[in-house]
Amino acid sequence: MSQPLALQFPGQGSQYVGMGKELYAHIPAAAAVYAQADQILGFGLSRLCFEGPAEELNETANTQPAILTTSIAALRALGTDLEQLAFVAGHSLGEFSALVAAGALSFEEALLLVRERGRLMSQAGKRQPGGMAAVIGLDRSTVEAVCAQTCEVTGGYVGIANDNCPGQVVISGDKSSLEEGIAALERSGAKRVLRLAVSIAAHSPLMAEAAAAFKEALERVVLRPPQVPFVSNTTGTPLTDPDQIRQALARQLTSPVHWTDSIRWITSHGVTRLIEVGPGNVLTSLLRRIDRTVERLTTAQLLGRTA
Repeated sequence: MSQPLALQFPGQGSQYVGMGKELYAHIPAAAAVYAQADQILGFGLSRLCFEGPAEELNETANTQPAILTTSIAALRALGTDLEQLAFVAGHSLGEFSALVAAGALSFEEALLLVRERGRLMSQAGKRQPGGMAAVIGLDRSTVEAVCAQTCEVTGGYVGIANDNCPGQVVISGDKSSLEEGIAALERSGAKRVLRLAVSIAAHSPLMAEAAAAFKEALERVVLRPPQVPFVSNTTGTPLTDPDQIRQALARQLTSPVHWTDSIRWITSHGVTRLIEVGPGNVLTSLLRRIDRTVERLTTAQLLGRTA
């Protein structure tokens, strides 16, 4: 691969029952990743990925290690050489897959971290119920202004969780503020505002307790300098210092995902080819809205089978 190349790794919402089953069946290196995950976690994560049930797979504490494992299985199947890579990035949870790809985290360390991350986020959602919604057809500044006005009205919180691409922003907040924010955004001209099937307010102040506990978990892990520049959701720029990466990973739980900025940074620095490594094609679809000039590829396209 002579073209400047970057890898992007998906986050929560990309999971589906059956993901990775074909990789497991046909590629030994991918099968080994699933076997390792089952052993580390002490339960059949591979069975959950391949057979479901969907309700169990969609539980945050299961979803996060399942997506990480499928992403790393896809990475091993592709056999990408680090020397070929200009950058790695991941959407929210996908940052941990990106750090494994960059050699900053071992697979085992990342797997245990995201299992704990999912558990803490789920726990925070039970203590402070909230939700999320995708806003289609409004720019980020308009959404920010409407959310700020809504917070003044409700006394609660709703704000931007993900800036996914031009024309698609995800908001997050407590139940009543989210409902009021959805109505206000519809009045402000949003084409659609779609509630997401989650009961947590990810990337918002409602995750503060989870973020504090997760920071402690991160401090117990050895984080090495990435061998490939790692573009952070929190800053939208590369981070190379392990302490800065550790701080950004903890802050990410309460901070917005600056995905548009991250991808624009990557493409503005010479990358002409991005591969989505993991289940589905969510990030490839977003890339089409961010920069149409970049070649967009998925694991399924490169391997000729579903991830």
